[in-house]
Amino acid sequence: METLEFIIFPDGRVQEKVTGIVGASCAEVTARIEAELGQVLKVEQTSEFFAAALQHSTVVTTRSTFSEW
Repeated sequence: METLEFIIFPDGRVQEKVTGIVGASCAEVTARIEAELGQVLKVEQTSEFFAAALQHSTVVTTRSTFSEW
């Protein structure tokens, strides 16, 4: 589940935390919000940022031989 959490401090600072998005695509999700909020002072990537999205692939090889019996 993708989650964006925002903490707004009394001095106007906003802390943003993104969970559930694997890889750098979280930057795409938050770019428009960050542009509206103002200057980004600090960015810390989580382990999800560095995780590779799982891709499953299966190769099936079949061989048919016919007997001359």
